[in-house]
Amino acid sequence: MDTWDWIPETPATWDDRKRRVLDGLDPASFGLGRPGDGDPLGDEWWRVEDADGTTVAYGRLDGSWGDAEILVLVAPAARHSGVGSFVLERLEAEAGRRRLNYLYNVVPHGHPDPEPVTGWLTARGFVRNDTGELRKQVPSAAVRNRG
Repeated sequence: MDTWDWIPETPATWDDRKRRVLDGLDPASFGLGRPGDGDPLGDEWWRVEDADGTTVAYGRLDGSWGDAEILVLVAPAARHSGVGSFVLERLEAEAGRRRLNYLYNVVPHGHPDPEPVTGWLTARGFVRNDTGELRKQVPSAAVRNRG
């Protein structure tokens, strides 16, 4: 297993590292609009660096109304390494600390790889609903709601 560092970005801004992770894909395809260098990004962001200090992934959490929309971005060279699962686990843990109920993601119509991303999320416990959202109950919320 690789060694990765989970680094909060406060405040999060658009920069070359995010551009490199997207590898030429349009940020608007991921709900980010078309930010310019240094533009602030909403929500909370974390950067993942490998042992060499290279940025290999990002996680974003938008917590509101008891749920959190998430975004997992992985650099092409780091795909299939487990770093996406690393990001998702940390986003789940963060949502649990905040006592949120559900994580959700919407794979947009313009996404370059909608089927693999949807499959990846469903393999990790997300369930697609009739509005196209993929939702997963936050593990701590499941325990909290039983009692």
